[in-house]
Amino acid sequence: MAFWLAQRRHAQESSYIQRFDPRFWTVNFPRPAMASVVTTGPDSLRVDVELHHEGELVGLIWDSIDSLDHPLLAYETSVDYSHTTLSFRWQSQGVIPLDQPNGPTLTIEGYDAADQPKTWFVRLWNYAEGTPEDAVITLPFSELEGGFGLPGDAINPKTIDRMFISLVAPDYVANSSAPLPARFNGHAILSDINTDGANAMLEIGDVRLPPHGERMATAYDDAFNQTPARLLRNVLGLGYRDDLIHYVGMSHFMRLERRTNGELLVPSTAELREPARAWHRSFFEACRDNDFEAIGSISYELFNAFCPEEWKQRTASGDPALTGWVPPSTLLSPANTEAMNWLKDSALAFVDLLEEAQLPVRMQIGEPWWWVTAAGEICLYDDAAKAAFGGDPPIIDDLRSPLNGEQLALLDLAGALLAQSTADLTATIRDRATSNAEVLLLAFTPTILDPEMPEMYRANLPLGWARPAFDRLQLEDYDWLTAGADALRRAAYQFVDQLLGYPLAEQDYLAGFVLDPADAEDFWTRIDAGLDEAAERGVPRRYVWALPQVTRDGYTRLYLAEEDIMEPFDDVLYPFALGRNTAVAPEFSTSVTVTASGHEQRNSLWSDARVHFDVGPGIRSESELAELISFFRARRGAARGFRISDPFDHSSNGMTGTPTMLDQLIGIGDGLAADFQIVKAYGGTSEPQIRPITRPRAGSLLVSVDGAPSSDWTLTSLGMLSFDVAPPAGSEIRAGFLFDVPVRFAEDRIDISGVNFAAGEAPSIPLIELRETS
Repeated sequence: MAFWLAQRRHAQESSYIQRFDPRFWTVNFPRPAMASVVTTGPDSLRVDVELHHEGELVGLIWDSIDSLDHPLLAYETSVDYSHTTLSFRWQSQGVIPLDQPNGPTLTIEGYDAADQPKTWFVRLWNYAEGTPEDAVITLPFSELEGGFGLPGDAINPKTIDRMFISLVAPDYVANSSAPLPARFNGHAILSDINTDGANAMLEIGDVRLPPHGERMATAYDDAFNQTPARLLRNVLGLGYRDDLIHYVGMSHFMRLERRTNGELLVPSTAELREPARAWHRSFFEACRDNDFEAIGSISYELFNAFCPEEWKQRTASGDPALTGWVPPSTLLSPANTEAMNWLKDSALAFVDLLEEAQLPVRMQIGEPWWWVTAAGEICLYDDAAKAAFGGDPPIIDDLRSPLNGEQLALLDLAGALLAQSTADLTATIRDRATSNAEVLLLAFTPTILDPEMPEMYRANLPLGWARPAFDRLQLEDYDWLTAGADALRRAAYQFVDQLLGYPLAEQDYLAGFVLDPADAEDFWTRIDAGLDEAAERGVPRRYVWALPQVTRDGYTRLYLAEEDIMEPFDDVLYPFALGRNTAVAPEFSTSVTVTASGHEQRNSLWSDARVHFDVGPGIRSESELAELISFFRARRGAARGFRISDPFDHSSNGMTGTPTMLDQLIGIGDGLAADFQIVKAYGGTSEPQIRPITRPRAGSLLVSVDGAPSSDWTLTSLGMLSFDVAPPAGSEIRAGFLFDVPVRFAEDRIDISGVNFAAGEAPSIPLIELRETS
C-alpha cells in the first residue's frame, strides 16, 4: 500500500472556519489537577476542572499555530488579530467569578510593536455585560487593554502566538502547593461564540481520504487536552473507519483522594474524575455519531505517584516495578485483591459510558504482565504475590540466566495467577454489560518473547489465555517491526498461534509507533509495510498505533483501487531462446554539462543500468511468429511484464558460469535483520555497480552464511531472501543463482511484413527492462 508523510497541504481540499471554532480549543494544567474541554454545539464548549491545590490553574487555550492536527487537516497559521472581535456568553459555576481578584483572565502571549516578546493580562470583567457568573463578553482585539482596571496597557493585535483564559478555585493562591480544604470541581461554558472583523476566518484542510481498510488507535493520556470532536475529525478525514481502540490511560482518568499523610492516591473504589467522565461521554457519543465503534482499553499500568505502595509489583529486593516513562508508571500486582478490584471498577465505569452512548461494549485488556526490569529481574515479590506463591517463593535474579525446576514452576504459577486475574476482569465486564460484550487481549511480543529471556512466556503468555478465554487476540510488535527484526516477528506469530490457538480470523494487529520524530521516515516505512504484511497473512483487523504520532508526522495511508494493487506482471518466461543474433543494450542515464573551457561535468542519474533487447532475430519460422503474436496479445502489448533470459548475463558467477554459494555478497548480518535482497555486483570491489535481482530462478539458489551452506531461508517475492533466524551480527551472507530479467514489450504494436519475413528479413521486436522494487 502507498503512504505519504505529509508536511503541508499542496492544493488538497480546504475550506474555512471561524477563528475560535469550539472544536480547536485545548486545555492545560499542572499535575495532579485535571480538566477537559468538549464541544456542546457548533458555537459552544464546556470546560470542567478538578483541582487539589491552592496554586493550580487551568488554562483554556487558543493557539495561532495548529500543532495538533494532521497537516492535511490543520488550520492556517495566522497571528494577526487586527480589527477582529471575539464575543461569547460566559457561564460559570464554582470557579472564581469574573469580578473577583484572580477571576477569569485572558492571557495573551505575543510581541509588542518593537517586535519584543510580551505578555498581556486582560481582565474579562472589564469587557463583560451581565453578572459575574453569567455575562456576554466582547473582545475587540484592536482596542483591548491589559491590566486590572481601564485604561490599561494596549495590546499589539498584529502578532499574537496564543492566548488562554484562566480558571481557578475560590481559594486560589498563586504558586502555592498547599492543599485545598477539599477536592474542588467547577466548570465554565462558552456559548454563542462568534468572531467578526477583518481576520475572523481561517483556512483549514478539508480532506476526506477514501477508506483504506485500516483502523486507528489512540489514548486519553495523549489526547486529554483536545476536544473529542477534533480527534474524530482527524480519524475520519484520514480514511480510518469501522472502529478504533481507545486506551483510557494510566494517569488522567482516575479520581484521587488525599490520605492522612497528605498523599494524593487512587482510592480503593475507583471513580472517574468529572472532567474525564465528561470527555469520554462526549468522545463515545462522537464515535457513535460518526459510525465508529469504540474499544475501551484498560491496563494494569498506573502512574507511579498515584499508586498505593502495596499495590505495586516488586523485585525480590523490594524495588517497585517502574517503567521507563518520565515520570514513571508502575504495574499493579495481579495478586493484590484491592488493586484488582480497583481495576474492575475502572473498567465498569467505561462499560457504563459505552452503553450510555448506545455503543456495543467492547473492552480491551491491554498488555497485562509481570514487569521485568532492564537487569532481567521479574517483579513477582510484592507481599500479596509472595503469599499467593506460598510465602517464600524462589528468587529469580535474572531471567537471562539458566533457571532451575523450582524457578520454572514459579513462572508457571505466576502465569496462572495472571490468567486468573484477566479471567476475573473479563467476567466482571461481561456481567455488567446488558448485551453481549466483546473482550480482547493485547500482548506485546517483543517483551514477552524476548529471546534473551526464553522462559518469560510462562509468566506473561500463560496457557490460561488460550482460546476461547477472549473473543479476540491482539498482537503488537513495534520494537521489532521498527528495528527490522523480521525473523523474530515471524517466529513470534508461529509461537503464539501454537500456544494460544486463536485463528487469524480472531486476531488483530497493531502497527506503530514512532516515539522520536527524527525516526519518522524509516519507521513509518516499516510500519506501513507491517500493515501490508498483516493483511497478506490474513489478519482482518489492523490498527495504527497511535493517532498523536500520525498527526505529528503527517502519516497518510493512501487508498489504492484493486486494479492499482494488482502487479502488472505475468511470471512467465519469453517462449523462445535468444540466440547470438539477439541485440542486448545496457543503458545508463548521465547528465553531461560542457563548461566554457571544454571540461565536462558528468552526473550519473541511474544507480543501475536498464537493458534493452531486440528479440526479432530469434524468430525463425511462421509457427514461431504466430506464437509470438499470441504471446504479445496475452501481454496486452506493453501493459504486462514477463521474464526473459539474457544470453549474455544470467548467472551470479561471472556472466554465464555455474553458480556457487559464495558468488555474491548480499548482506552483512546485524543480529536482527532476516530479509536480504538478492543482488549482483559488477566492476570489482572498490565501487561496484549493484544490480537488484528480482527474478532469480528458485531452483538454482545456493546460500551461505560466513562460508557455511545454509538452508534456513525462504525465497519470497521479488528476490527477497528471508531467513527463519536472523544471521549473526557481522556474518557475511552470500548467494549464487541463475536469474531472468523482468521486461515488457517496448511498444504497443509490432510491425511484421509477411513478404519480408519470407525473404529472410528479421522483424524488430524491442523489449525494455522493468524497474522492480521489493
